[in-house]
Amino acid sequence: MTIEFDVRPIEVRDAGQVLTLQRAAFVQEALIYGDPDMPALTQSLEELESELADNLGCVAVMGERVVGAARARASDDLLLVGRIAIAPDVQGGGLGSTLLEAVEERGRKNGCREAELFTGSLSEANLRLYSKLGYRESDRVEQGDGIAEIYLRKEL
Repeated sequence: MTIEFDVRPIEVRDAGQVLTLQRAAFVQEALIYGDPDMPALTQSLEELESELADNLGCVAVMGERVVGAARARASDDLLLVGRIAIAPDVQGGGLGSTLLEAVEERGRKNGCREAELFTGSLSEANLRLYSKLGYRESDRVEQGDGIAEIYLRKEL
């Protein structure tokens, strides 16, 4: 499936669409983990607007519609990447890879030398994507229920 989209830096004005997208994208994760209260599903618009005020993330847009988002912030020379969300109807079209690469480039331009992100141990598609893009496991935090948070890093 080939889709046409543009990638640009994320802005506070994107918050409403990003929140809707985030909720649609993370429903599948909530089903995998049996957790309808995961932070991506409970974040408020005000919290998201505050987060986007100083963010190195990017969005993928088709026309006026935000179909993908990835957020990031710099912590010294480490780029902390989070909440990568792709609209369910366009998943599998390369948006995740493209967004992550765009965010990494923004990190490089802001002095970051390494990127870090995390996902759950049951999120096999995420783990495959991150591995394909050069991320390697750097830490594993067991949650006590057979599920772990897996932290992955990549040199930029």
